Amino acid sequence: MRPAPLWLLVTLQAAVSAASLVVEIVAGRMLAPYVGMSLYTWTSVIAVVLAGFSVGHWIGGRLAEHPRGLALTGWGLVAAAVSTALAGVALRASAPLLMEIGNPVGAITALTLAAFFLPSLFAGIPAPVLTQVSLAAPQGQGRALGAMFAAGAVGAIAGTLLAGFVFISWLGSAWTLAAVTGVYLCAAALCLWLARRLSAAPVMALVALAVAAGLLAARPGPCTVESRYFCLQSIDVAADPTRPTRAMVIDHLVHGISARDAPEVMFTLHTAMLDALSRLRAPQPGFSSFHIGGGNYALPRAFAARGSGPVTVAEIDPAVTALAERDFWFDPASATILHEDARRALLLSLVRYDVIIGDAFTDTAVPQHLVTSEFFALVAGRLTPGGSYLMNVIDYADRMQATGSLVATLRRHFPVVEVWTEARRPAPGERVVMVIAAGHSPTATDSFAVPAPERTTFAALGPGFVDRLAAEAMVLTDDFAPIDRLVGARD
Repeated sequence: MRPAPLWLLVTLQAAVSAASLVVEIVAGRMLAPYVGMSLYTWTSVIAVVLAGFSVGHWIGGRLAEHPRGLALTGWGLVAAAVSTALAGVALRASAPLLMEIGNPVGAITALTLAAFFLPSLFAGIPAPVLTQVSLAAPQGQGRALGAMFAAGAVGAIAGTLLAGFVFISWLGSAWTLAAVTGVYLCAAALCLWLARRLSAAPVMALVALAVAAGLLAARPGPCTVESRYFCLQSIDVAADPTRPTRAMVIDHLVHGISARDAPEVMFTLHTAMLDALSRLRAPQPGFSSFHIGGGNYALPRAFAARGSGPVTVAEIDPAVTALAERDFWFDPASATILHEDARRALLLSLVRYDVIIGDAFTDTAVPQHLVTSEFFALVAGRLTPGGSYLMNVIDYADRMQATGSLVATLRRHFPVVEVWTEARRPAPGERVVMVIAAGHSPTATDSFAVPAPERTTFAALGPGFVDRLAAEAMVLTDDFAPIDRLVGARD
């Protein structure tokens, strides 16, 4: 084995550590089209990656005592490259089967294991071996140990920052994995060279493997657009090709459907309710509106088509707006668009609105900072006299814990809080789409029928039932708002 200078071992350890953390960040993005980007997704990713590192470190510790440990570590890095390149393939192949698991958390964990456990395991092997080799450096064992531990930490920090701010934004998930594959193969070649095991045949094999692995890793995923925030898909759902209709999928959920020739028709239950209730509860015909989340901009487009009044949209992702303009017939000149977080937008402006509409979702829950008592106090302060706040919520019909908490929290700031849904009895355990309406006066009717796109009747839940929901619920605050758990809560 060639004597290895400490700086080279430190650089190698930092590079492998950075690459492994890049894969961890990319894992969350690649899982999003299948299971969403929720607290459960990131918990599973972190747990699976740490489990992989742990097993890899144990194997690396055994290899550190082997006379050919550095050469075997080189081939372990080749395995890291191959498994990283195949992560997307493993994800697509296993998703149809694993998504059938009844427990959502179990499905997320199983899918993460299938795609990202092996890349993390093989990436964990080099650290103990390289540390063992570094102890022979002339600088002394204590300095070598400190340098190697620091290299691992610095590499992890660098990998996290590069993944979040550079690679995913500029390359996308697939090409980022291709780049990581290349890093692992270069690290493998360096380990084999240091172990005097790199000859012409392995070099040719590594080059061929690099090309094949890069092509596999760079295969495009399901995203029409992969933005800094989401995986966006534009899907044609038209029955008649002469009358185009498209659905926007953000991560794994449909966030809106629009028809080119019917801007005033809503194609989902929640947008149909939000659209109708906005008009029913608005204090004046030409009402102003503030939209929390743009999605495919179906509501702002309908408001503009009717000439309802000035529209402001806070959509955090510019790519969502661009896709809505490109594929969903939205005219950006018809609204004031703020590409920032809605809470920040409301906080920094003193403008008041007749209607504020909450339709921002991450996975199946509203972001935590948009469901708290503090946020609803801000909303109440940004409404005109007689104005209303409307928000979309999805909950289990046999539990309604999230709905109850939202009602209890909103009642701290609004004297009237109604819950609207489709006028039918839901099946046991069914996830129900609802809209909560909050303001200073009740809606003028207790039911209405609108196209969604077939004519559908919606009704307000009985006041007594809503009272019981709120009486048993917690008030959500900035300090504690477990909306993900409440939405997923089951008996």
